[in-house]
Amino acid sequence: MLKLKQQFDLQRDVVFDILRKEASVCRVKEYSEDVDTRILNTERDGSVLYSWKGATGTTRIGKYDPYTKQNKLLYTFDKQVCVSSCSLNEEETLLAVSLAQNTSAQQRLKPISRCLTLLIEIHPINNTKVLKAVDCRVKVQFLHQETEWKSALESHLLLFTEDGYVDLYHVLLSKQEGYRVVISNPERLSRAVERIIEDFCWVQWDGHTQRLYCLTRKDKFLLRCVQFYQNHSCDTVLELVLELPANAFRAVRFVSLGFDYYHVEKPEQELVRMRVFTNRLGSMCVCYSQPLKDKQELTYTVVLVHKDCSKRFRVCLGNDKPSLNSHQLHPLFIPIGYYILVYLQGYFLHCINTRQHEMLCHSLFLTGQDVNLGMQSQSDALTVMHKEDETSVYLLELACGSIHIAELSPAYLLQILRSDASPGCPSSRTDPLRLAALHCLLVFMGDDLKLELKMNEAPSDTSAPLILAVFMTTIEVVSVCVCPKASF
Repeated sequence: MLKLKQQFDLQRDVVFDILRKEASVCRVKEYSEDVDTRILNTERDGSVLYSWKGATGTTRIGKYDPYTKQNKLLYTFDKQVCVSSCSLNEEETLLAVSLAQNTSAQQRLKPISRCLTLLIEIHPINNTKVLKAVDCRVKVQFLHQETEWKSALESHLLLFTEDGYVDLYHVLLSKQEGYRVVISNPERLSRAVERIIEDFCWVQWDGHTQRLYCLTRKDKFLLRCVQFYQNHSCDTVLELVLELPANAFRAVRFVSLGFDYYHVEKPEQELVRMRVFTNRLGSMCVCYSQPLKDKQELTYTVVLVHKDCSKRFRVCLGNDKPSLNSHQLHPLFIPIGYYILVYLQGYFLHCINTRQHEMLCHSLFLTGQDVNLGMQSQSDALTVMHKEDETSVYLLELACGSIHIAELSPAYLLQILRSDASPGCPSSRTDPLRLAALHCLLVFMGDDLKLELKMNEAPSDTSAPLILAVFMTTIEVVSVCVCPKASF
């Protein structure tokens, strides 16, 4: 159903380059020590931030540029540290880092905070400013700003804490000697802080739209959408009540805010897994899943905000397969255009049309091994990364450090249409499934002339009625594009 193309490989694109540089530092022909390279975050432009263990007992932070295919050293700590969160401003003059402090037996009697958050000048003075020293996790993320990078003399940093609040730091900069960029009045930095959110239990950052989604709970769960603008102001543009279990989030959840290797989530605590997706076509979907205890069943809900409705689905996974742990029952939600794909490896792939959810051609539901994506990781270990191109999405396998571009496979959809396929092929399914596949080919992928020629190869006695049915349903598509909520 999906075809994948590898976009980034940590070993190929980063580690080989690191080994060459470390060999040069040590003045040896080959460097064979473990560099322990870890992906920390991905920024809005697609760059990958990572850390590695240096040859001289240091921790280094680097950046991989997907356009130039080049690696750049950003900062070197003079000792081994545990980087749990990291973000780089667009001008590459400031680096925000949260460090998980040493909590070994020898250090427990010392007055030390669990998390130390630093703001580092990297162009080129390398001065540091402590932003937080607290006993809870802290996530950091710079805002994007549309400006000429050489003239940008301010940066804006979001700081998220496990205590449930979000702060916005406004960092003023100045130039010295024509090229040095430093923080202006760093002693006053803590005074220029704006509290954005309080008492959240779940938070998601969307870097491409510069939106923050926060879930708070008093009597009910309230989802808020905070939009950040180019003048660095922000406003709450949406509030939505969600029907979730009272104990849905036993611990604070951070979504799309980098990767923390030093805080292992307890799977049994994740009763609900949730994501929010929007696109430029005018849709906004809130997706969440709830595995059912003591049963091999899964319930997931897709709230179609742009349609002012929600769809709830329950899937029985059957007893003929090994039982899964509760965290493995959470599916992966994958947005591609106006489709939401719900994927549980080895079990099912549900392709939901969020424009025409009430029509016959709204949904593809596929089961069995043929829906596997061919990736090493289980579906619960994959991460969806946003992409500007609405026809595809990035999928990250964190364990092996690979990023893939995923898009709908026309070849698989054509296979569903062809009635002369072998009995084991997906095309032996029912007409509603074939109608859904044809709708996706005609409407979602309809600009491909080569694809149209291949569709004409299907037997006319079976495809003609389906094409007519799809043509009749496309009338509604036009009205969706002028939805007054098209900003979402």
